[in-house]
Amino acid sequence: MAYQNFTDVIASEIEARLPEISALNKHIHANPELAYEEHKAHDAFVSTLTALGFKVTPHAYGIPTSFVAEFGSGGRLITFNAEYDALPEIGHACGHNLIASSSLAAFLGVAAALKVSGLPGRVRLLGTPAEEGGGGKLKLIAAGAYKGCAASLMVHPGPGHKIPEPIRGVACVRMLANVKNKVHFRGREAHAAIAPWEGVNALDAVCLSYNAIAMLRQQIRPDERIHGVFRSAGDRPNVTPADCTVEYYVRSGTRARANALWERVRKCFEGAAIATGCQMEVEPLNSYADLRPSRALCEEYVKAMPKGTVIMDEPGDFLAGSTDMGNVCYECPGFHAAFALRTKPGEANHTKGFTAAAGTEESFQAAMECAKGMAVVGLKVLTDDVFAEKVQKEWNEDMKLAAESK
Repeated sequence: MAYQNFTDVIASEIEARLPEISALNKHIHANPELAYEEHKAHDAFVSTLTALGFKVTPHAYGIPTSFVAEFGSGGRLITFNAEYDALPEIGHACGHNLIASSSLAAFLGVAAALKVSGLPGRVRLLGTPAEEGGGGKLKLIAAGAYKGCAASLMVHPGPGHKIPEPIRGVACVRMLANVKNKVHFRGREAHAAIAPWEGVNALDAVCLSYNAIAMLRQQIRPDERIHGVFRSAGDRPNVTPADCTVEYYVRSGTRARANALWERVRKCFEGAAIATGCQMEVEPLNSYADLRPSRALCEEYVKAMPKGTVIMDEPGDFLAGSTDMGNVCYECPGFHAAFALRTKPGEANHTKGFTAAAGTEESFQAAMECAKGMAVVGLKVLTDDVFAEKVQKEWNEDMKLAAESK
C-alpha cells in the first residue's frame, strides 16, 4: 500500500473516532485527578478502548492507574504515551487531557493502518500516570513497559503567545534534567527561653543551607536551576526546632550535569549540618532525565504536519521545565513535540489561564492535527526498515554523548 494511502487511512480513522476521543478529552478535563489518583481517567480509557474492540490490560505493570492496549503482531513495537494527571487546585493546567486524547487518536490511526495493510508491527497505547512530580514513567520503565520499543511518542501543549503565527508547533523540544531530594535535619529540642544552650537548632541548619545555595547560584551554568521549599521548619517559637525538612530541585542540561550540580548543593547542606551540630539525612525523590528527542523522528513529524506550521527547534522558552519522558528517551528513541494553544501573556503552563485554554474545542482540534502527524511518524518506524535503522543508530550515538557529557 502506498505511503499516501497510509496517511489517508490514519486521518480517516481519527476523524471517524472523534466523538469517542472528544468525550474522553472532556471527561478528563472536567475531572482533574492528582498523581496516582487518576481512577476516573483510567476507567474511562479502559471502557472506551474496550468498546472500540481492543484488548486492554487495566492496572498495568503493577500501577493501579496505568493501563495498556496493543494491536498488531510481529515486527517492531512503538508506544504512544497517554498522560492524564492534573495539578492541585488548578486542574489540567498542563493540558494532559490533550496529551491523552492525541495519544489515543494516534494509536487508533496506526492500528487502523496496520489492520488494513496486514503488515507486521505492533502499536501500544500506554497509560502513564503521575507525570507531575510522581515519576509514573520511572515505575513503568522499571517494570519493563518500554523494553524492546523502537520508538516512544507523545505531544505536549504549550503557550501559543510565545511563538509567532503561523507557527503552531515545535518538533524538537529539549527539557532539563531534574534531580529531586528531600533533606532532613535532626537537632535537639530545648526551651528557647529557659535553656536555649541545651538545644541544637535544625532551623538554623535550614537557613544556613538556604543562604549557601543562594551564593552557589552565582557560579552555575546559565541553563541550570536550583529551587526549593521548606517542608517543615518548627512548630512554636519557644521550642528549639529539632526536626526540619527542605525539598530541593536541581536542574541542568543533561542528567550527568544535574547529578554533578546536586553534589555541589549537597555540600551546602553538609556544611550547614556541621556548623549547627545537626544530623543530616538525604531522601532521594524521583529524578527526571533530560529530554533528548530523536531528530530523525522530529524531522519526519515536520514533514507530516501542514507545511509551515511546525518548526524543528524551540524558540526561547516555549516549553521549559522537566518531564519523566526524559527517562524514556534514555530507554529508546523518543519524540515529545509541542503544540500551541491560544493563550495570552501570563497564561503559560501551570496557570489557571492555561487550564481554561486546554478545555476549548480549538485546542482539541489542534491535538487531533498533531495526532495525525504523530501517527504517520510512528507508522513509518514500523513499516520502513531503513528509517527505523536510522532512528536506532542515531539514538545509540546520542546515548554515548549523554554518557560523556560533563
